[in-house]
Amino acid sequence: MPAAPLPASRPMSQAEFIAMMAMMVATVAFSIDAMLPGLPHIAEALTPEVPNRAQLIITSFLMGLGAGTLIAGPLSDSFGRKRIIMIGAVIYVAGALLGMIAPSLTTLLAARVLQGLGAAAFRIVSLAIIRDMFSGREMARLMSFVMTIFAMTPAMAPLLGAGIISLAGWRGVFGAFVVFAGILTLWMALRLNEPLAPERRRPFQARPIVSAIKEVLANPVTRLAILVQTLCMTTLFTSLSMVQPIFELTFDRAESFPRWFFVMALVAGSGSFLNARLIMRLGMERMIGFALGAQIILSVLAIALWMIGLPPQAQFAVFVIWQTSVFFQAGLTLGNLNALAMAPMGALAGTAASVIGAVATIGSVSLAIPIGQMFEGTPLPSHISVLIAVLAGYALMLRLKHHAALAF
Repeated sequence: MPAAPLPASRPMSQAEFIAMMAMMVATVAFSIDAMLPGLPHIAEALTPEVPNRAQLIITSFLMGLGAGTLIAGPLSDSFGRKRIIMIGAVIYVAGALLGMIAPSLTTLLAARVLQGLGAAAFRIVSLAIIRDMFSGREMARLMSFVMTIFAMTPAMAPLLGAGIISLAGWRGVFGAFVVFAGILTLWMALRLNEPLAPERRRPFQARPIVSAIKEVLANPVTRLAILVQTLCMTTLFTSLSMVQPIFELTFDRAESFPRWFFVMALVAGSGSFLNARLIMRLGMERMIGFALGAQIILSVLAIALWMIGLPPQAQFAVFVIWQTSVFFQAGLTLGNLNALAMAPMGALAGTAASVIGAVATIGSVSLAIPIGQMFEGTPLPSHISVLIAVLAGYALMLRLKHHAALAF
């Protein structure tokens, strides 16, 4: 049941609320996936001697996202949700404008970190807003609907990015980021009431924040959910950083990559929809366990089939199916793991969302960066790293189920 109804003073339907929250979360996906078709162009322009470094365009944004996530939640707990989103939007736009004029890869990576810092406000404060209004399985159900809409962004973003690049070059994608952020911020400013009443706010002081962080990490359900989420995000970020180079260098399909990515993301988006339909009946733990178990089987099969040495067309088909399964697995796990981690937090929603998101994002990016640089022309590093991550995640999930049964 909802912890609190949507503000009665606003004529906002739940559908509009879900769409707004989904667009906030989608800022992250759009900022990542719209850049994928531009990686070879950026490599040619800014790092022709080491083209694999272009992958850092993705992971540098994620590193900034993780760092910003750590402070966005506590700030929103103290100063209100809408104000922090507005500040984040300004930072995000500043990073996008810097990216448009960056003369070197170093400057471009700095711009991407700045973008990530700003995008953290959209991502993490939107989760806190949902937690302000909903709890338990109802929150997980609503987050699944948010993730379903969010899943459409990766499907469309590479196609949109490729179209912009064909018209205005890779720098034009940063202009699209400015427009996207402007529309979202204006919509929120006009349509959303501040969900965190002044009497519920916490002072922004070092000692209470550190105390709240300790409280978040001390809870075994939250702590284990963060670890599993870190591993699930590692599978996503690792495969995202390698997918375009694999299409281009392994299978010689760079031109068709945006269309294939559209199909993969569209199919994978059904994972969040399926989760929304089944979560109330099966529960979060069972859905996560099913997704991780299936990913273990599919990754073992993908590695075995690559080692056998199938014909190129068959190898490509295996990779597309496997990559789609990784995206599908994210739809079945990340929303549920967020809900599990946030469930015991109550009044600490903003700080909890920040700690959960920061630890999971920074941890997963720290693993994904070196794995991504191991790309040597085959999908094996991606297959093997995903297999290791989901094996570890499944083992931790068994412990999480035990603690969750005791807590709830």
